[in-house]
Amino acid sequence: MNTQEQKRVLVLNRILEGQLSTAEAAPLLTLSQRQVQRLVAAYRKEGVAAVVHGNRGRSPQHRIDEATRQRISALAQSSYAGANYQHLRDLLQERDGIVVSRASVRRIVQPLRPAQEPQRKRPQHRRRRKRYAQEGMLVQIDGSPHDWLGERGPRLHLLAAIDDATGKVLAAVFREQEDRVGYFQLVQQLLTRYGRPLAFYHDRHEIFPKRQAVKESDSLEEQLAGRVAPSQFGRLLAELEITSIAARSPQAKGRVERLFGTLQDRLVLELRLAGASTREQANAFLEPYLPRFNAQFGVPAAQEGTAYRPLPPGLKLDDLMCFKYERVVAADNTVQFGPQRIQVLAGPQRRSYARATVAVHEYFDGSLAIYSAGQRLASTEAPLEAPSLRARGGRLRLPAPASAQSEQQAEAGSLVEKQTPGSTLRDDHPWRKWTGPPDQTKQADPF
Repeated sequence: MNTQEQKRVLVLNRILEGQLSTAEAAPLLTLSQRQVQRLVAAYRKEGVAAVVHGNRGRSPQHRIDEATRQRISALAQSSYAGANYQHLRDLLQERDGIVVSRASVRRIVQPLRPAQEPQRKRPQHRRRRKRYAQEGMLVQIDGSPHDWLGERGPRLHLLAAIDDATGKVLAAVFREQEDRVGYFQLVQQLLTRYGRPLAFYHDRHEIFPKRQAVKESDSLEEQLAGRVAPSQFGRLLAELEITSIAARSPQAKGRVERLFGTLQDRLVLELRLAGASTREQANAFLEPYLPRFNAQFGVPAAQEGTAYRPLPPGLKLDDLMCFKYERVVAADNTVQFGPQRIQVLAGPQRRSYARATVAVHEYFDGSLAIYSAGQRLASTEAPLEAPSLRARGGRLRLPAPASAQSEQQAEAGSLVEKQTPGSTLRDDHPWRKWTGPPDQTKQADPF
């Protein structure tokens, strides 16, 4: 018996001996007088057994059977090793048909895992920012380097975009590094699935739009123009009419930061179960995974409707998904782009584009295109110049006739025979016949 039951036995014995009444015993036992009377009657009939709870020693009817508990323990230590309790509960329900609560999973798995010391962080006091009211008003984008594939593949960067109002992952792509091509592909997915949001919220990475103020370290052209030249991603946002907002701290864009924490806890295990070992396989897995993730973690927006906008009429997505550079056409109608030289051909509008400013579009597959006033110009690879030909194939030499070649070979053989060991000059070379300067001490002949 526990201490409470021992106390009840003591009070009941006093009642039976006439030392206490049921009215006096009720406050001591924190029971009503009627309940004390029932307890006294049961005590007289059954003795101490009336005080002990009737379910003691009996297994509850809703208890998880031992076979299921053993199966959950085995899966938690093998296939689903490393999953947190909530994720483990979801995997058991989706993949194995085992429907249990998170608390039950925790009671079963917790004794199998080593105890971890709590991570104590310095308390920070911040004010929580309210979500935007409508979907599409603000989209947070960022990248996260992590061992997403574990030991099966290379270390990758996951670039993701999350809606601020709903918490839905709008687009995601795996890249070898956090580069501008990856962010262009991220925007391409977003535009294809939803449309143009009103604003992007990002950190201060060099890929994103730069500052507007000019510094002394900037180029002379930027100082004369009074503004910093936009980055390629900044140019893309300007063409799409999307506002760029740079965060001043990681906590300011905490929604996308917490997203990566959740994905690092769940997506690594999901990729392992799917057997993904390359970047292509990981990207293919994201397409069916994101809808399942959004269905579980997305929240409804405070205001109905959407703020996403379609592309402007006449603007094609292929014309946006490229890098654009300004160049001046040379006098011979060629454009220099790195080591490549492009020949601009005559078109119906102009026969010559010499000294004209054109735009070179570099696509993700490495192909190039020349544009002027929004029109694509006919172009081809320019012929190589003489220095390039010499650098590619060496100095050109004319082949000698067959008879001359045989004479040269015979002469070369005779020269080899006349050379003395250890000398690079043959014996009949004019240098070997030189006896020195003439004697200056002889007197001149008077006649």
